[in-house]
Amino acid sequence: MSDREMEVVREIARGRTNLEIGAELFISLSTVKSHVSTIQTKLGLRNRVEIAAWAWENRVVETA
Repeated sequence: MSDREMEVVREIARGRTNLEIGAELFISLSTVKSHVSTIQTKLGLRNRVEIAAWAWENRVVETA
């Protein structure tokens, strides 16, 4: 997975919306959606909830 895709995964795991992710990472909404789709395909996941669960289970996100 690319560095940018991992950034998107972290933001999803923090509960951010696509709009919030785009604003945080300075990318367009369509680019965020594209990254989410690619992440789902690469990890074999069905939705954002599964992406977030994967991120926490694999310790991709640090607790604050």
